[in-house]
Amino acid sequence: MDLDEQKIAQELHLMAREARPVDAHVHAARALARSGRRRLSWSLAGLAVAAASVVGVVAVLPASGGKDIAASVHELPDNTPEQVKLIRDCMPLGGPVHEMDSRKRIPEHGKVGDFRVLAEYRDDVGSTALVGSTAGFVLCTPQKNPTFADRPVFTYWGYAPPGDLEAGLTGALTVDAYEVQTDSHAMRDDDQSGGSYRVVAGRVTSDVRRVEIDWAGGRRAAAQVNNGFFVGRVPAASVPGPDDGLGGMVVDSPDVTVTAYGEAGEVLGQRKNVKFLTAGRTGSETGTAPVGAGGPGDDAPPAEDGRAAPSPRLS
Repeated sequence: MDLDEQKIAQELHLMAREARPVDAHVHAARALARSGRRRLSWSLAGLAVAAASVVGVVAVLPASGGKDIAASVHELPDNTPEQVKLIRDCMPLGGPVHEMDSRKRIPEHGKVGDFRVLAEYRDDVGSTALVGSTAGFVLCTPQKNPTFADRPVFTYWGYAPPGDLEAGLTGALTVDAYEVQTDSHAMRDDDQSGGSYRVVAGRVTSDVRRVEIDWAGGRRAAAQVNNGFFVGRVPAASVPGPDDGLGGMVVDSPDVTVTAYGEAGEVLGQRKNVKFLTAGRTGSETGTAPVGAGGPGDDAPPAEDGRAAPSPRLS
């Protein structure tokens, strides 16, 4: 083992001494499944597997230029008792469910204990949280009236199985979700209309200090950033639906722009023209990011096949 690898091993063992033990076989299998994509040497991959056998919930993120591998080990935070309750309330069947059937749990998408509250945005009405595992995420919005809770639909990081925290990263800023959530705290007891919120969430690098979302129409607001993840929301307006014979109102979901800033206020990443896309991009057909959210460079153009989903219709 050369000097660099010795330093890496020392750092990983130092981290491991303060961590909780977990199932080494599970983490070893995940690490080996991803080792081909990372193009790490067998010695470094072995170090990652060894660390995973004693560290809590971990994933290895790509380091800049392939350097400082030890610094790229990322551990998901522990949940507080309140966060455990939030996740259990969000997933009453014990885990994520089918996007079209709230009574059908999808076991391969994980169980409640696999998920952590990664970032939570609070306003004067309520809150929405980005809740994730090492494989993917769910958006959760606590409710005054559980009848209005959205289905806890799972999306893989990178929009394709098996999913991991390094999948689909697009530099300093990665937009993983632009969806709509319902918050019944915004509804009056005598009027159960409304309560819709547009939600944007994703991942950022450790040097990002602030994420700002331009929601269109002149409204800009800062998202909540926490340990490499962010989420933000604003009330959603309703507009007449398309002339498709169905009638009714739909949520107005214009394109948004998301910008990540560094400590000195410098722009570290920006995604323009991010289009609304419904949850559940599990990769069963093809991995699909929100249009405008991905790609190797900033301001990625919309995909030619127009994958943006229609605005959700209000009942």
